[in-house]
Amino acid sequence: MTHSFPVIDEKLEASRKALQSYVTGFIFSLLLTIAPYYLVTRHLLGGWSVLAAVIFFAVVQLLVQVVFFLHLPAKTKPYWNLIVFFFTLLIVSFLVVGSLWIMYHLNYNMMGVSPFNSNEGYIPQ
Repeated sequence: MTHSFPVIDEKLEASRKALQSYVTGFIFSLLLTIAPYYLVTRHLLGGWSVLAAVIFFAVVQLLVQVVFFLHLPAKTKPYWNLIVFFFTLLIVSFLVVGSLWIMYHLNYNMMGVSPFNSNEGYIPQ
């Protein structure tokens, strides 16, 4: 019975690199979650700057998740995973922007003056 030690070493090295990637991603994710929490709870920023900081940390968190857990940019071929990921982002952005647009217009139309509540067309005697 012969053992192929180079193959075993390759598999061990690949699993070690994957574990290192997961641990690094986990640490970055924790830091990128704790930082905006600390900014908000300690009131270090105010107004729109806290919103901008939280959005910035969310985008960086998304990039960390994609790089360290999904390993999308690590693969050179094929690009289908990356294409599917961007298409999914496009569809989700359409859903979010469309939903916000519909809710804004519903709010605008529902809060307007109704013909039943206005004095429009009322002629005093």
